[in-house]
Amino acid sequence: MSRTQAELFAPQCPAPVGPRGNIVIGTCSWTDASLIKSGGFYPKGCSSAEARLRYYASCFPVVEVDSSYFAMPVPQNAALWVERTPADFRFNIKAFRALTGHQTPPASFPPDLQPLLPPLEPRQKNHYYADLPTELRDELWRRFIEAIAPLRHSGKLRAVHFQFAPWVSSARDWVAHVEHCVERMAGHRLAVEFRNQSWFAPERAERTLAWERALGVVHVVVDEPQGVGHYAQGVWAVTDPALAVVRLHGRNAETWNAKGLTASSERFNYEYSDDELRDLAQRTVRLAEQAFEVQVLVNVNYEDQGIRAARRLQELLGAMPAAS
Repeated sequence: MSRTQAELFAPQCPAPVGPRGNIVIGTCSWTDASLIKSGGFYPKGCSSAEARLRYYASCFPVVEVDSSYFAMPVPQNAALWVERTPADFRFNIKAFRALTGHQTPPASFPPDLQPLLPPLEPRQKNHYYADLPTELRDELWRRFIEAIAPLRHSGKLRAVHFQFAPWVSSARDWVAHVEHCVERMAGHRLAVEFRNQSWFAPERAERTLAWERALGVVHVVVDEPQGVGHYAQGVWAVTDPALAVVRLHGRNAETWNAKGLTASSERFNYEYSDDELRDLAQRTVRLAEQAFEVQVLVNVNYEDQGIRAARRLQELLGAMPAAS
């Protein structure tokens, strides 16, 4: 593949955002269409996948890959991500949607596996993990693990992010499914995010955290609208002393559960205020006293909102004293 000089030698971030102690800041994806179209982050010349990743990695030390949720990733792409980032850069990668209980349209499965899918009922549009043949489930797990192997072998894979569907509740069957995922991903660090309030209801929260500790998974702290549709309470706790993960989804209650949105950037369209970011920074510093590393991943993604929030959060963290 031919590459222009601009693609080979992408400009460096003018003000790199590095780690503050054991806290690292990044965003959820570096390729959102809304971000690219806005022109608010990538300089002229960063028009290829390679140039954009190289530039992003000169600005931030970590990123979450979200494309792997929408379609099964492939090892060739993971190998390129390894090649195009510094030695100390880290990735979190989202699990493929079928594995996390989400509805999955036939077109999201690898083309060669689509003929193996069971027929859908007349009004059905999606497949669900529970309805897939055992052989097909096994193949999905095999391919996903194979696809992320280059990241793991390079030491750049920090966590595999399992963001479970909103209807994945604390009911017995779903508890068993989460444990099934942990078993299938043996040897990987899993970060677990729930979007159903049953997990952290007042009477259940401590039980859920103890269960996560027993499973050896990273509890994902979420900042998101409360009391709207499906949501999870923002429980600031550590279940794996090696890593804590905070994901900032914004607080846009109007779009959180809206129907008919054409892009995720519409749902996560939110401008964090300085006061909100300052409070989040203080909470993060306290969390960093309990974990070897804390990642804060900003998921607001309308235009360059996430980039600006991540930069501002880093500035606020840099100006704060360490927790005593």
